[in-house]
Amino acid sequence: MSTQSIVPVLMYHHVSPSPGAITASPENFEDQLRWLSRNAYTSLTASEFAEHLAGAQVPKRSVLITFDDGYLDNWVYAYPLLKKYGFKAVVFLVTSWIHDGPVRPHLGQADVLPETPEHKECERRIDAGRSDEVILRWSEIRAMQAEGVVEFHSHTHTHTRWDLVDAVNKNRHIQEELEASRRSLETHLGSVQPHFCWPQGYFDPEYVALAKAQGFKYLYTTHAFGQNVPGTDPAHIYRFAVRNTTGVSVGRRIKIAAHPLIGPLFNRWKLWKRARRSKK
Repeated sequence: MSTQSIVPVLMYHHVSPSPGAITASPENFEDQLRWLSRNAYTSLTASEFAEHLAGAQVPKRSVLITFDDGYLDNWVYAYPLLKKYGFKAVVFLVTSWIHDGPVRPHLGQADVLPETPEHKECERRIDAGRSDEVILRWSEIRAMQAEGVVEFHSHTHTHTRWDLVDAVNKNRHIQEELEASRRSLETHLGSVQPHFCWPQGYFDPEYVALAKAQGFKYLYTTHAFGQNVPGTDPAHIYRFAVRNTTGVSVGRRIKIAAHPLIGPLFNRWKLWKRARRSKK
């Protein structure tokens, strides 16, 4: 196995000046993109990544950049920085949170930019029915898609953990979520691709079967400790969360994830540590 047959998938949520546990500052995000650029990395599209899993060759240093949920800061900060450095990204959308309306200013367009709150505040506003204040609009989504910088896929319709809310009927609920998400994407974007990300990282064999029945073949997890090599089950795609840190630091993590010998050892060690903690 050569290093070119392993593609790390990076998982982000926010790029914002508002600090938070799953937020990268614009400065650190730019430093991470700068590191990728200086080290000759290529960001794949979801289709190119799917071809990689099927055995097609991709550039030796390849990554897939993903964002979960579809926050406004993805437009205000992440998109213009991705465009600046020539990288592409994937955003998984929670379709019930998205509203219509004009595009808002992003980095480089205005001195005063829209507020992009930290994650907990975003959750509070969404729960209060104020998602338009913190979530992308369809106009912004279409603008990024038209530029070819960002593509958009399903993250369900409401982002609900039905196994915790109504476990008896969870399968019916997730099927309704998948159907509603598909309809919304088809209505607003014209098509739906077979890429899907589990809300809050939860899935089980029944959920996987239902997602496949809805036409979703490439299922993205929050499981970090595995490698996406040709022949990897597309229904179990590994991603690792990118922290609010420097490009050099993220670069080390990418190199570990893509290494044919060190990567598996690192993953086994991390899983062993997690298992030990769970027994205490």
